[in-house]
Amino acid sequence: MTQPARKTGTALIVHGDLGVMTGLQDALSNSGLSVITARDLPTALLAVTQHYFDLVLVSSRVNEEGDGWPLAGVMHMVFPNSYIAVIAPDKNVVSLQAAVNYGANQVFEFTSSPLEIVGAILRRMPAVSRPVQ
Repeated sequence: MTQPARKTGTALIVHGDLGVMTGLQDALSNSGLSVITARDLPTALLAVTQHYFDLVLVSSRVNEEGDGWPLAGVMHMVFPNSYIAVIAPDKNVVSLQAAVNYGANQVFEFTSSPLEIVGAILRRMPAVSRPVQ
């Protein structure tokens, strides 16, 4: 399998499982992205006030089932040009419908490995284009 091109920019990972978050952080960092992590909703919202994110990767379950979807929606509204991905229990109709409703670009299953997730994101994520300030 060929390696996707290295990316630049900043990514936010919001996930309650430290092991999964660390794997995702390592894979994204090795791909050239600067990574900010948050294990809960308040920390994620604080990070939004201090950084611009080109990629946001959120678990659909941060503290309780389903609380990551509204966060993905907030990230989509705050960073409309950013790539938003959500990790959900499975890719069923409900998850795909939530992805559409909350503006997520891609959905991954909890069983996907960090390398699979990051590889798929980097193949689809457009080049970084920061808004004019």
